[in-house]
Amino acid sequence: MSSSRSGFRHSPMLDDGRFRALVARVAEFYVTDRSLKAEQKKIETVLAAGSADDAAQRDYIAAVRRYFSGFVKEARAQLRDVDKRLEHVNQVHFNLAAERGVVVRRIEATQGVLKEIEDGAGSARG
Repeated sequence: MSSSRSGFRHSPMLDDGRFRALVARVAEFYVTDRSLKAEQKKIETVLAAGSADDAAQRDYIAAVRRYFSGFVKEARAQLRDVDKRLEHVNQVHFNLAAERGVVVRRIEATQGVLKEIEDGAGSARG
């Protein structure tokens, strides 16, 4: 199979049922891109009149691939960013938990000293 300029392999044409399902699935998305909107309307008209030939399927699939492949790249970049930020948050959480442990031990130690003073002062009075 030959590769297209976008790096994707040409996919075999879908049977009518699978192709119609793809068209319906794409129609569920809110699309603002003029090119894809035009292809969507065009293919819906073709399918309403019968079935799409190979050329119509190829044109439609190419438009869908162009539109959605950009979102995949964008989503992967966003995921990398979120993962990096989560890693930072986890490190901050770990550091704060460790710091909290140190502070709790310090409170316990200082309270112990103050209790000894109180206990000693109480017995000296009495």
